[in-house]
Amino acid sequence: MNTQTRTAQWPLVGRETELKGFQQAWAARRAEGTVIFGVGGAGKSRLADEFLSWAKQDGWKIARVTASAAAAAIPLGAVAHLIPDGVDLSNPVKGFADVARVLSGTQRSRWAVLVDDLHLLDATSAVLLRQLLDVGVMRLIGTVRNGEPMSEAVQALCGGDAIYRVDLSELDREQVAVALRSALGGTVGKRTVHTLYTTSGGNMLYLRELVEGALSSGTLTNDGQIWELSEDQPLGTPRLTELIGAHLASADARARPVLEMLALCESMSLADAEALAPRGVLAETEAAGLTHTLQERRRTTISLAHPLYGEVLRSKIPSIRRRGLLLELVHRIESHGARRRDDQLHIASWRLTATGTADPMQLIQAAALASHSLDFQQAVTLLRAIPADQHIFMSLLLLGNSLFELGHASAADEALIGAHKLASNDSEKLSAVFARTTSLFWAKDRTAEAFAVNEEAAAELSGPSEQACLRVNEGFMRIFAGHPERGLTLLQDLGDDPLTFPSPNIWVMGAAVKPTALALIGRTSDAVREAEEAYARHSRISDQTLLRPVAQLIPLVLALAKAGRLDEAREIGGRARQELDEVHSPLVGIWLAFYQAHTEWLAGHPEDARHWFAEAAALSRACRNYRGLRPALAGLAATAAVLGRVDEAEAFVNEAASYPSMGFHNGEDRLGEAWLHVARGNLRKARTVLAEAAEEAKRNGHVASEALLLTDIARLGGAKDVAKRLAELTRTFDGALSAAYAHLATALAADDPDQCLAVAEELTAVGADLLAAEAASAAAAALRRVGKTRRATAAIQCAQAYASRCQGARTPLIAISEATLALTAREQEVARLAAHGTTSKDIAEALHLSVRTVDNHLHHAYTKLGVTTRRGLAQALGLKPSSGVALKPVR
Repeated sequence: MNTQTRTAQWPLVGRETELKGFQQAWAARRAEGTVIFGVGGAGKSRLADEFLSWAKQDGWKIARVTASAAAAAIPLGAVAHLIPDGVDLSNPVKGFADVARVLSGTQRSRWAVLVDDLHLLDATSAVLLRQLLDVGVMRLIGTVRNGEPMSEAVQALCGGDAIYRVDLSELDREQVAVALRSALGGTVGKRTVHTLYTTSGGNMLYLRELVEGALSSGTLTNDGQIWELSEDQPLGTPRLTELIGAHLASADARARPVLEMLALCESMSLADAEALAPRGVLAETEAAGLTHTLQERRRTTISLAHPLYGEVLRSKIPSIRRRGLLLELVHRIESHGARRRDDQLHIASWRLTATGTADPMQLIQAAALASHSLDFQQAVTLLRAIPADQHIFMSLLLLGNSLFELGHASAADEALIGAHKLASNDSEKLSAVFARTTSLFWAKDRTAEAFAVNEEAAAELSGPSEQACLRVNEGFMRIFAGHPERGLTLLQDLGDDPLTFPSPNIWVMGAAVKPTALALIGRTSDAVREAEEAYARHSRISDQTLLRPVAQLIPLVLALAKAGRLDEAREIGGRARQELDEVHSPLVGIWLAFYQAHTEWLAGHPEDARHWFAEAAALSRACRNYRGLRPALAGLAATAAVLGRVDEAEAFVNEAASYPSMGFHNGEDRLGEAWLHVARGNLRKARTVLAEAAEEAKRNGHVASEALLLTDIARLGGAKDVAKRLAELTRTFDGALSAAYAHLATALAADDPDQCLAVAEELTAVGADLLAAEAASAAAAALRRVGKTRRATAAIQCAQAYASRCQGARTPLIAISEATLALTAREQEVARLAAHGTTSKDIAEALHLSVRTVDNHLHHAYTKLGVTTRRGLAQALGLKPSSGVALKPVR
């Protein structure tokens, strides 16, 4: 897809609480002014401007004062423009009173005065403003940078109970997400939000400059669905570098060695810092917001206050000095005994950066730590520094795993083949097989190789422990390849205790996929229980496994959604997202986003589903995980179709077709194709596609997928064909959603309005808003046909209430307006095709009717709807007319 860039527009976001508090204080007249405190770049001036605009709308005259060091050198220099002509200030007592009298005027005018950088205001100006406040001529709106010294006069002006104080903190992660979404005018990927949040530290100014720099450089782009950074580190702008550089330059020169050292090592003990600079100087850097200290038990550490400070400082350190500082850091840690967990990581990284070489064993230990922290790029950098002839089994295993996580499948396989060759025992061979099959399985078109490698290992490794692990490994792959029953059989020996299983890493992987399989075959209650227990057990041993416990929450989202507990699924998805924000795990992120999308699709919220499908697709592309890409693209196609974006849906259907089906959620990857036919008006073709997909799901035991696909057939006019099968599935597919599916099909097949209204309430209870709206619409149509107009109107209102939660979804049942309820089912089908520009001849062929019959149906539809053209027909049906739709009626 073509990417697009733009200039960000930055409205006031994330400060709604502060704005509301200001408005309440101002309206209640309980404050003489408002002063905003915060660090540089927190958005004080922007918020103050908003306060001033609100005061102007409230009828106040406004004025601005910009305090500065230059203006402060002259008494009243900053406020000279506020002093009326002719006022004599030779006697300050009388002169200040005259200023107040003239400003107030005969109309007793009220002034709102904004003073930016209030801490820089000269004392005389502060005294004048204080007097204007006291006599009620003005109210103050001011900004103060944290940690800046100020005169007693300024303290008196901005302190006290009469001043409403706003302490502006940095934006949190969610506020950054909202700001980015507002500024860019579209969905922003979670990975990009995470990167920009951690890099900016929530500082609004820094965030804005990072985004503008990324837009300018083309590293922040939109593929039509979602904004994503193409690089992990945004570039920022020259202005950002200048701003940070100026702030750093304000520090005492004696602090420079500490600041440079912190830029290279991230943090150091306070004792080590005091060896480089006096304690008073360190206190000044903290007061200026350049550093902060942290007490960890008996150890006090110091670090830079913002991650971007390190970027700017490092760029200014000459290479020879950098080498010396890094080696000094290495010496300092080694002299302390290198006892901390991450000391080896730092020693190896700094030696490698300083000299280009390091001890291979130190590099391996450091890479293991980096990998455990999910910093796979650093692990690869460290391991690739090892000479080829000095690699050992562990180094190649770590390298292969890290390359897989970064999406480099071929390079990962090469490293893992090498690891297998260097394996000295069955345990090491098993680890190599496990890592290699994982890498191959998630790569494009290499599934057969993954199974072959596992089969070869099963023939070679005959020990019971190894055999148990290989069965679980195969079971994992079978489930994701589309064979849940077979996979569950292979997981029978998994057991409940990860510590009694031969490999905790393989146990947690099997535990994560087991509830997934149970949900797919319809055993949702068992799936929920298994997922909850797996999360609890995994959490107890999280320090012993590569996979994080958050992975166990993902199948829980699926199980809850399939059980019809959509609100709970949404809640768990949000909780998992918060946990995942703290770790970088692309594979886990892909499937969490996919299941969040799936939950919203089941709820009938296509815009929310579209957001999460786009997130899953973006993550899949970023780490080259093509197994996750096809289902995400199919979801994007389906949501686009339901939202009436036909061209967009077609593009996604075509793109999805370029990737092989993974078999997982069997048949559901054809939903996009089916709903594209619906959007084009061809319900018959859509039902055919869905029937084929449902049959495939049935063959492979995907009970939940079969039920979903059959329900869509029922929604599209085929309820009589699927009602019996959906009723049968309730015997194996437990949960409220399965029952609601069957009841909906039965009600639609019977064309029974009472049943339709009852099932609408049932669907609302599980959170399936779109299906509820459709059921109520069907009830209204049935009531209208038997002349019960009053009840039909009530049903329409009910349907509209449900549909209002469905984010603009357009489906055949809810798109029918009140007038169209008079149409028969066949008239509706013919009318929809005609509204999309299909000729009478093509409609006749598609529906196996004669052209005369088609024209008769159209004539009846035109008459009932009171329209004379196909464009009018499209409008009456609530459809977007296709380009080139004829303006004259069909015969």
